Amino acid sequence: MPHSFLYTAHPARIVFGPGRLSQLADEVSHLGCSKALVLSTSSRRADAERLNLQLGALGAGVFSEAAMHTPVEVTERAMLAYTDAGADCVIALGGGSTVGLGKAIAYRNDAPQLVVATTYAGSEVTSILGQTENGIKTTLKHASILPEVVIYDAELTLGLPVSISVASGLNALAHAIEGLYAKDGNPITELMALEGIRALKNALPAIVQQPTDIKARSNALYGAWLCGSVLGSVGMALHHKLCHTLGGSFALPHAETHAILLAHTAAYNAQAAKELLAPVTELFGGELGGGLYDFAKSLGAPMALKDLGLAEADLDRAADLALQNPYWNPRPIEREAVRELLQRAWSGTRP
Repeated sequence: MPHSFLYTAHPARIVFGPGRLSQLADEVSHLGCSKALVLSTSSRRADAERLNLQLGALGAGVFSEAAMHTPVEVTERAMLAYTDAGADCVIALGGGSTVGLGKAIAYRNDAPQLVVATTYAGSEVTSILGQTENGIKTTLKHASILPEVVIYDAELTLGLPVSISVASGLNALAHAIEGLYAKDGNPITELMALEGIRALKNALPAIVQQPTDIKARSNALYGAWLCGSVLGSVGMALHHKLCHTLGGSFALPHAETHAILLAHTAAYNAQAAKELLAPVTELFGGELGGGLYDFAKSLGAPMALKDLGLAEADLDRAADLALQNPYWNPRPIEREAVRELLQRAWSGTRP
């Protein structure tokens, strides 16, 4: 019999399966919208332009300046583009950067959002927005931030580079692992987390071996959806606080930072949340931190923060920032222990 709990389902419409991008125009109309502004990063502008053309009269144009950590100044330019285009909804094509921009627009004007997910970020099924201004990343939560429709079409991920696939998948794993020991966890999110972890643990090695394996790509999207749903349902802890700190204040790439820190933050909390983490610890060989490190290494993931451009001299400041307004965590957040964690993650030492 489970202990008492509170679970709130998020009312997103999930359209899942290879070839389901063909339903995008119908989904725009289903929302009662008639002019969709397509969002992308600069590297995906050509894909966004093609999508806009496919939408025909429903396409309002393209804004392709989405950037990591959702800078407020980019959002302000996107708001002008939205108004100038006469748009009444947005379509985010891509991963976390583009999804974040769509959320930032919707938070300001309540625009309906559709997401065409092309990575394993998971943020597309959360009502959480992280945005950066003056070198500080802040997060906020509001019902208007949650995208209304998400399309998961594995055919769109076949060309996703293996390196991005791996980092993005490990990012998704971090959502689920932190969700297992969340203060407000519940039996439903626990089931989602474990299923998502299993799906990604099986899918990522298969993608490394054969990047065009449609079954593996579909399984990875399935896992990412579940892990993202956990992220959107319960509170996160030390891992996400560190990633937000390093991303917002030191401009480190989002997914790669998650990929590197995961083994170290899991090791930090392994004993304090031993019972809650037992099922996933078993999945990774009986030693959670070390098992996650070995798994990431076997995939060719980035292993050291120094390789992302973080200077060793910045570690003290990073530790201090991480202790400001700390997230709840199963193990007390102690400055020296966090500083040691960051040192190991910086050098790439196995936890």
